[in-house]
Amino acid sequence: MVNQKENSIFPWGHQRRFNSYAGYFKRTFGGRVQKVAINAGFTCPNRDGSLARGGCTYCDNGAFNPSYCLPQKSITQQINEGIEFHAAHRYKNAQQYLAYFQAYSNTYAPLNLLRKVYEEALAHPQIIGIIIGTRPDCVDNEKLDYIAEIAQKKYVSVEYGVESCYDKTLLRINRGHNFACAKNAIEATAQRGVNVGAHLIFGLPGETKNDMLREAEILSNLPLHSIKFHQLQIVKNTVLANEFAENLQEFVRFSVPEYIDFFIDFLEKFNPNIVVERFAGEVPPRFLAHSDWGLIRNEQLLAMLDKRLDERDTWQGKIL
Repeated sequence: MVNQKENSIFPWGHQRRFNSYAGYFKRTFGGRVQKVAINAGFTCPNRDGSLARGGCTYCDNGAFNPSYCLPQKSITQQINEGIEFHAAHRYKNAQQYLAYFQAYSNTYAPLNLLRKVYEEALAHPQIIGIIIGTRPDCVDNEKLDYIAEIAQKKYVSVEYGVESCYDKTLLRINRGHNFACAKNAIEATAQRGVNVGAHLIFGLPGETKNDMLREAEILSNLPLHSIKFHQLQIVKNTVLANEFAENLQEFVRFSVPEYIDFFIDFLEKFNPNIVVERFAGEVPPRFLAHSDWGLIRNEQLLAMLDKRLDERDTWQGKIL
């Protein structure tokens, strides 16, 4: 078999074997674009009692919320501190930034409040667009129409927590919505010309490897622009941590090499037009109740993925 990487560029316009987020932004904006996380003080309907209390069984928002993100600070202050943080640490070459409304559900508020916080972010001179992390049951036509107005002028992506394509799993992890809700929200957003992102977790309780692999076809048929994949991480002081301790047999656990090969199996069946933002997650070790992977960083995992894709001479969408 001829090694495709040595002879051609893949459909997404570069020689990396999957449609990468970094590659997408380089093509679109001419260089690195860095996200700056924001906590605008929103909550979730399955935390405040509208649907339930306690949130999703796996969730501790502090496990992925940067230290500079505090709702007591203004949106502008969080952006400035976020840019300073990235410039001083990992991403010194970034010149353009996206304001990432990350914490909790960032459409779960009246429209006048959403206008205020989104527009304050977009007024910042170094912000070229916004990413809105939210739940699929926290949007409506009025909010989506407003977001579509912004998207006519600035880069906008709405990122929905899908987590699983199976209703039995969504019920078990206390999501408070079914997969049809996620599908409808994704389609309604895409119909308005807004970029749609999704988030999926591999390894949720009760799901087999075959269950997870079948999600490649389900998601490939949705009008998604981008997607994040995470392996399940067992975070301290969550309902899921207790369930994991009591029912370990209900969980598929991956070593690093097993996960990389599993993800490649998934990737081969996955729509090559959808940008892969992330294929694994990273939680600060102090939050973890259990870890299969030790202290490995995302950069190391990505290098391992690239190497294994080369070894298998395969790529995103190869066997569609």
